[in-house]
Amino acid sequence: MPRYRLQVAYDGTAFHGWQRQVREDGSELRTVQSALQRAVFKAVREETPVTGASRTDAGVHAIGQVAAFTAAQSIDVDRMSMALTSRLPEDVQVTHAEVVADDFDPIKDARSKCYRYDIACTRPPTTWPPLFDRHVVYRTPFELDHEPMSRVAARLVGEHDFAGLAQKHHGRDNTVRTIHACTVDRIAPDRIRIEVVGSGFLYNMVRIIAGTLLEAGRGRIDEARVDEVLATGNRRLAGQTLPPQGLCLRWIHYGDTPLPPGFPDRHPGTRSNEPRFRDPRS
Repeated sequence: MPRYRLQVAYDGTAFHGWQRQVREDGSELRTVQSALQRAVFKAVREETPVTGASRTDAGVHAIGQVAAFTAAQSIDVDRMSMALTSRLPEDVQVTHAEVVADDFDPIKDARSKCYRYDIACTRPPTTWPPLFDRHVVYRTPFELDHEPMSRVAARLVGEHDFAGLAQKHHGRDNTVRTIHACTVDRIAPDRIRIEVVGSGFLYNMVRIIAGTLLEAGRGRIDEARVDEVLATGNRRLAGQTLPPQGLCLRWIHYGDTPLPPGFPDRHPGTRSNEPRFRDPRS
């Protein structure tokens, strides 16, 4: 039976996250997985589970989420994106579809992920808070210096125990993760953009990293403090957990798509026979 991989984009504002959630009375919360599951059923006329690569939280957005399902019949992938999107609510889209190996697992096969967090550092009346993009950017009233933010971000690159940069109830036995890149850029006079690329992330880890970098931009956290957080795992030494609306899942790498400059072409264990997948960063 053919297996299909989907690239999914969504505005997470009105969703209770990615993962399907059922209330005690049997009704479902509005989630991206549930919406996509229904669209797949309508399109292929099969009750087939749809698995997602990343369980984004309520309010978090994505342009490069990856999902997969197996169907009993072959489906025209050239028409699948349109067929599914036409059956989805207006705040979620399937932007690409293709056939993959039968044993493709969107969670286990992922090599790295990129998250972006956008911050508007505004102080009226000089600059007013975001209005039309207020659901996709976090607003702070403080002026931020991106240079110390960049210096602190550089300390996070590499393999570390990130227990101090995750919520206490993260549900993982192993808190060691590898950050391949962590960058901070001023993309406008009143906008700061944080991008984090890693092998995987703990619960709320990127939002806590963003909160820690925000405090660095205010001059309240420096490199030595971050070193201490990594060494001790003390969550209280790190910054706050920023709200979800500034966070977006940009892309997930499976070894068959281009990586950002400076990365090797392939990670160990990549299957060379997998078809190429559309780069969501373009």
